[in-house]
Amino acid sequence: MTHGPPASRKRPENGTTQGTGDPESNQMSANTGLPTPPDGGWGWMVALASFSIHIVTDGITYSFGMFYLKFLEYFNEGKGYTAWIASILVGVTLCSGPISSSLVNRFGCRAVTIAGAILASISLAASVFAQSVFYLFISIGFGTGLGLGLIYLPAIVSVTMYFERLRSLATGIAVCGSGLGTFIFAPVTDMLINNLGWQKALLVLSVIVLISCSIFGSMFRPLKAGPPELEMTPVDSPNTTATSNGKQNGDAGDGDQNRAVRSHSIGNSPKIALNANGKSTSGQSLQLALSQPLLAQPTTYDQVNPHLLGSTTIRRAESGTMYRKDALYTGSLHNIASRHASHASLATYDKGQYGSLQGNAKSIDSDEPVICCGCISCSKETSDTFREMMSFSILKDPIFIVFTVSNFLTSIGFNVPYVYLAAQADVLQIDTKQASYLLGIIGIANTVGRIILGYLSDKPWVNRLLVYNLMLTICGVSTAFSVMCLDFYSLATYSAIFGFTIGAYVGLTSVILVDLLGLEKLTNAFGLLLLFQGIASFVGPPLAGWLYDITLSYNPGFILAGTTIAMSGIMLFAIPPMQRYRAKKQSAAAAAQAQQS
Repeated sequence: MTHGPPASRKRPENGTTQGTGDPESNQMSANTGLPTPPDGGWGWMVALASFSIHIVTDGITYSFGMFYLKFLEYFNEGKGYTAWIASILVGVTLCSGPISSSLVNRFGCRAVTIAGAILASISLAASVFAQSVFYLFISIGFGTGLGLGLIYLPAIVSVTMYFERLRSLATGIAVCGSGLGTFIFAPVTDMLINNLGWQKALLVLSVIVLISCSIFGSMFRPLKAGPPELEMTPVDSPNTTATSNGKQNGDAGDGDQNRAVRSHSIGNSPKIALNANGKSTSGQSLQLALSQPLLAQPTTYDQVNPHLLGSTTIRRAESGTMYRKDALYTGSLHNIASRHASHASLATYDKGQYGSLQGNAKSIDSDEPVICCGCISCSKETSDTFREMMSFSILKDPIFIVFTVSNFLTSIGFNVPYVYLAAQADVLQIDTKQASYLLGIIGIANTVGRIILGYLSDKPWVNRLLVYNLMLTICGVSTAFSVMCLDFYSLATYSAIFGFTIGAYVGLTSVILVDLLGLEKLTNAFGLLLLFQGIASFVGPPLAGWLYDITLSYNPGFILAGTTIAMSGIMLFAIPPMQRYRAKKQSAAAAAQAQQS
């Protein structure tokens, strides 16, 4: 995947253009309190770790259809009732997105990922003792689902922390592990079940999750912003001094430190050495200048002491990640300005604004607990992120409502082929080994689809919404007509089409949200989408299973899944006319206001 040159961006302060030079990039750290994405270095190891985690977690999830057949045989329950295991697993994984984001904002990607690996592994191991399907609802559904949910989001956010210009390439590499995981784990799961039984197969998978996700999660090293560069500006007036508790001339007692007043100048000031007490070695009175200060109030020397800055930086490296408005954006940030030059909310993106903090440093560093959801005591970082992701005020936007309904319909049908394709092959008397290959084909096609669609969507001349709509429509139609596939080769063809086209649903969601709503609303919109996707995932597979129990055929379930996916794509064609109507209405309102004034 290649990228064009970064688009020029406008600085809101003076309207001049800027490139991507290092001085401006380094200034972001002081401007926001968050480190600048290095676009490389250890970031490639983070991308590799995320890729490996996707192989394991999504590989196990999307290969669950192999276990479904054994659960039907072992527990002798209905198709719809047994399908709740997979539905709860996927639903909880998605619905836990806001919880995972909140914990990432407080503890960082590494700690949350390792905690999720431990929880998912314990839950899978506990499933060995299951004597009923309901037990698996709790162990695999809720336990493993929550564990994978704690892994899923940090695996993406950790990559976006390290990349800006090359973000599309890096996240593309990471999420491609999902399709490759399905290709690998479908036949591996079938082999484990046939040779060891489903109980020991689950135990083996639990060990794989624990070891792999813990090791790769530990590679999510947090970025650490270095201490801001201190610029010492000589003060001409002898009365203008750095004061402490009202004292002048830079004098301080043994128990006091000088209070430095930050200058708002960002010019090239001469560097002047300080002694241990913070006084100029040349005897000059000083003003302490930072390029664009973090705090509005005067700052004590303690706060800019290099040793204390180091401890503050470590804390911010682990927490505050989700304060970045682009934390969930998987596209290249350098293409936003060129794509949205006419978009009011996206017209003035600047490197310093991508990671702008909402609030000041004091609110981030505070350890005082706050009350979230009216009854839960948690840190401010956790509360801030959860409240932002769960803010329902965005539902006032009709375009977001349409997109949410579309995602809901897609999620109803999304998991049906993963759960029932092996069962459908079994009905057609295709052996389980070949059935596992069908899931593998979906995985490989999904990987190819994500790469190609991700590459195309990063081009300024590509209408990403149109690509998204067409892929969903084709995916739905092919799923509905898959009931006409009666042998392995025809099902393999369908699997390839489904895997390729459904890649748009997973890979383009965040960039489409930015196209429609703007970067400022991405975290809120993505959080609510995860919630609705999770709810829909609870419904899809059980509904298809119940249709089998009634009709004794999987065909109605595939037709239902195809219909909902196709509808989700077709209804999005209404968004461009809605955008034109809104723009026309806003233009008329602006013209009327101009005439009145």
